Amino acid sequence: MKNNIGTNISMTLFGESHGEAIGVVLDGLPAGFSIDMNRIGSDMEKRKAKGKISTQRHEQDQVQIVSGFFEGKTTGTPLTLLIKNTNTRSDDYKKTQGRLRPGHADFTAYEKYHGFQDYRGGGHFSGRLTAPIVAAGSICRQILETKGIMIGSHLEQIYNVQDVFFAKDLDTLSKQIQEMNTMDFAVLDPQAKKEMREAIETAATQKDSLGGIIETAVIGLPAGLGEPSFDSTESVLSHLLFSIPAVKGVSFGLGFGFARLKGSQANDAFRMKDGQIKTMTNHNAGINGGITNGMPLIIHTVIKPTPSIFKEQNSVDYLTKENVSLQIQGRHDPCIVHRARIVIDSMVAFGLLDLYMSRQATENIV
Repeated sequence: MKNNIGTNISMTLFGESHGEAIGVVLDGLPAGFSIDMNRIGSDMEKRKAKGKISTQRHEQDQVQIVSGFFEGKTTGTPLTLLIKNTNTRSDDYKKTQGRLRPGHADFTAYEKYHGFQDYRGGGHFSGRLTAPIVAAGSICRQILETKGIMIGSHLEQIYNVQDVFFAKDLDTLSKQIQEMNTMDFAVLDPQAKKEMREAIETAATQKDSLGGIIETAVIGLPAGLGEPSFDSTESVLSHLLFSIPAVKGVSFGLGFGFARLKGSQANDAFRMKDGQIKTMTNHNAGINGGITNGMPLIIHTVIKPTPSIFKEQNSVDYLTKENVSLQIQGRHDPCIVHRARIVIDSMVAFGLLDLYMSRQATENIV
């Protein structure tokens, strides 16, 4: 199992859902950066389960830095972040061991690891592993913000309830990003927020679950990040976003909407504004040829409905090779979109910091 990603800065995940602890190692961070631990705590809080619309597994998610950090600053050596698991109920999974949960990685895990994987709560495949991603991403965001780069997301859609899109003008977008970053349930339209929560609660009473779309905006990115081919801005960020459990689609700007346009409609025309080259529209999400052009980066990420539902489903017992009926037990989210929002922000921050460091290396070498 490969759990490491990154070029200039790398991230290695470790741990399992019901193990003693989970964590992440960040290697390649610059030395001498002051980490705001309160900011990490605030970001972790956005991922926590809350109320009727989330799982009833409540973890403290206290982040402990055990290496690469001395007297309040990074040392430049690998930074290890540790998060203890304190609220596990492993017996919920013993009863159905071997029975393949539809939509989960149970079958593929058996095929790849031959039964040696930790099956409790999905083990290493669990969304629980997004907690250390948020902790690592919080640090990356703090570094990017010193460069004037801001990241924010909102719940564009849950089931059939649609929020308004991020604003196109920069001043309004900047205010919206700041506002979303203060919310646990980040929605621009208050009415959509009310309807989304009601839809999630209804799905929960029906023993079912919902998915949705998250819209992410990044402002302050300089032009010139990314490569033309295999390390394009889109490919780097897509690689990271598809590593988040339940992500099934990623698009940039108009995305699949380009299929309904002519070139004259899709192109972003250039104009001079305040002494700088800008585009009049931003259909291409601030990216041309895989490289950022200085306009806002806009990403849409699709999250599938939580596969853990309490309805009875058809399945197979992998150990006996018999057809069975499966009704799962335990504590599960009727929707994870609102909790995934900060995970998306965190993965985007890691990817952009890596791209930013690549750009700085090439700029400063000559």
